[in-house]
Amino acid sequence: MAAGQGKRMKNPDRAKVMHELGGIPLVQHVVRLARSVGADRIIVVVGHQRQSVIDYLSGIDASIEFAVQAEQLGTGHAVQMTEEQLRDFDGDVLILSGDAPMTRPETLRDALEKHRVADAAVTVLTALLPDPTGYGRVIRDGDGRVLRIVEHKDATEEERAVREINSGIYVFRRDALFSALARIDNDNAQGEYYLPDVFAIFQKEHRTMIPHVVEDFDELRGVNTVEQLAELEGLYATRRHQ
Repeated sequence: MAAGQGKRMKNPDRAKVMHELGGIPLVQHVVRLARSVGADRIIVVVGHQRQSVIDYLSGIDASIEFAVQAEQLGTGHAVQMTEEQLRDFDGDVLILSGDAPMTRPETLRDALEKHRVADAAVTVLTALLPDPTGYGRVIRDGDGRVLRIVEHKDATEEERAVREINSGIYVFRRDALFSALARIDNDNAQGEYYLPDVFAIFQKEHRTMIPHVVEDFDELRGVNTVEQLAELEGLYATRRHQ
């Protein structure tokens, strides 16, 4: 997903995912990650300043496909833009955020294996944070399986006390994903179509939903501000010299 404007980056003339980390656009890091774990196809959902993203990625990999989210109506809406391209695809759909470049291939491979062994409808990468303020919370049942994901703004006080957060990185069974996306709505604080709302639908259908906890939260960090990008530069430099 690479359609967002990134208003807090304070540069409306540049797509957020085209800001650089280690001299490489954020979105290119994520494309490399997808390739490294064996993605058969890569579809980049573009929106704000989309032509710059399309031109750049097409220049480095002509096989990359694009879906246009002309209006940014939420993460669920963004994924819906790929449905036609994936209509005849028979496999798992890995959803990555174009502004989260630090995830290790090993982490995704482990999540993919866990997803397939469990025959899950969805596997979500999560992390435990001392202060989860602002993040969607992962609500589990007594057996440790995911019941639902609730956005911070829509969470009750009890739900906000949960420390396990949603990274925004998922593995979905394709048929289950698009069936559920057709039934989500935007009745929430943001007025958007949230991708995590499919979890509530899956729960009613008794589908298997599992978490994959990532020990190092730095792998899941996204970029929303110039300051966060500067923090990632330091982490990225350290990783390269390990």
